[in-house]
Amino acid sequence: MSLATHPSRAFLPYPEAPVPNAAQGPLSGLTFAVKDLFDVAGYPTGGGNPHVLARSGIKTATAPAVCSLLDAGAAFLGKVHTDELAFSMNGQNYHYGGPYNGAAPDRITGGSSSGSASAVSHGLCDFALGTDTGGSIRAPASHCGLFGIRPSHGRVTLELCMPLSASLDTCGFFARDIGTFARVADVLLGNDCQPLAAPPKLLLAADLFELPTPEARAALTPAVARIESLLGTAMPVNVADRPLSELYWAFRYVQGWEAWQADGPLIEDFALQLGPDVAGRFQFSKGVTRDQFEHASTIRHAFTAHLGRMLGHDSILVLPTMPDIAPLRTAPAEALEDYRTAAAQSLCLAPLTGFPQLTLPLSGRQGAPLGISLLGPKGRDRSLIAVAEMLACFACGEARRRWRDRTARRSTRSSR
Repeated sequence: MSLATHPSRAFLPYPEAPVPNAAQGPLSGLTFAVKDLFDVAGYPTGGGNPHVLARSGIKTATAPAVCSLLDAGAAFLGKVHTDELAFSMNGQNYHYGGPYNGAAPDRITGGSSSGSASAVSHGLCDFALGTDTGGSIRAPASHCGLFGIRPSHGRVTLELCMPLSASLDTCGFFARDIGTFARVADVLLGNDCQPLAAPPKLLLAADLFELPTPEARAALTPAVARIESLLGTAMPVNVADRPLSELYWAFRYVQGWEAWQADGPLIEDFALQLGPDVAGRFQFSKGVTRDQFEHASTIRHAFTAHLGRMLGHDSILVLPTMPDIAPLRTAPAEALEDYRTAAAQSLCLAPLTGFPQLTLPLSGRQGAPLGISLLGPKGRDRSLIAVAEMLACFACGEARRRWRDRTARRSTRSSR
């Protein structure tokens, strides 16, 4: 059975083309898939829309982020589905359908990196490359029981990747196990210029923990306790400097304005046929005014400064990734949109600030996964992953010692 015909429906049925990789490297022996927003030489880039695919042609250059993985020895298996123009978070493409969730087949994968999460959760590849603008790594990682990171804005290049919202788009990745995830992080992220203190201070996002359902909050309690066993008791804080609804709308206006600048001409000049949900989002985006965008940007800058002061250089924030486990695939469109809006209340914080957020598969209920997140100061991406390594691998006392030793080594390397 070819990957394109696998029941997961994760991979696109593009004709195979040779994509050379290094014979040896830190990722030798690992396989990966690429979200169909990144250019890969020998393949088209369809962006989840048949009109975009028809205009693409076969690419002659490969996105630098993909090249980094190939140069490190990882083997490319193919391109995977994305929600249409990456402007959705449910994983259900109007034109192509939705990939299946390998951890909970009766539930959605989440999107827009739906194919990436599906491929990894089914064990078809070791890791997968995706993007996150408003939650497109973090949501499917939580739904599919995966490690996933939205890096600091600009940490990983998005050259030769279809844009949605320039100041919000990031390149992230998924893996099933922390060992693989850390190996990929070493290649794509490298070392932090200034690692977090060891161990860092722990903050608990009290206001954001009011957003999940009561059942989800109960399911997340043991995960919080596990993190506290490593880093000490978390200090509760209210993260938002204003009503969360204001931050949500600031995000919507920034994303909408930039999305229309990126895709509006394409949509109108070529009369792109869009699914109803994505068409509605672009219609909203078209109506965003410059005054709304500039006011939203003012709120964004103020909140970024506020959260920066709260975290300082030595704190990590614990927050829920999603309001609950993934909705059922049979849920009506209205229910999915309500769920998406509820999720965006907390998912929008990392995009607004550009700070890194890592989601960990430490919880679940009703047989479905539920992620919990760590959010840190900008540029401390690899330090967040080091915390996850400690959580996954070591008992509390040994973990603290290894954390200190590892951070000291990184600080020495960074100062050379």
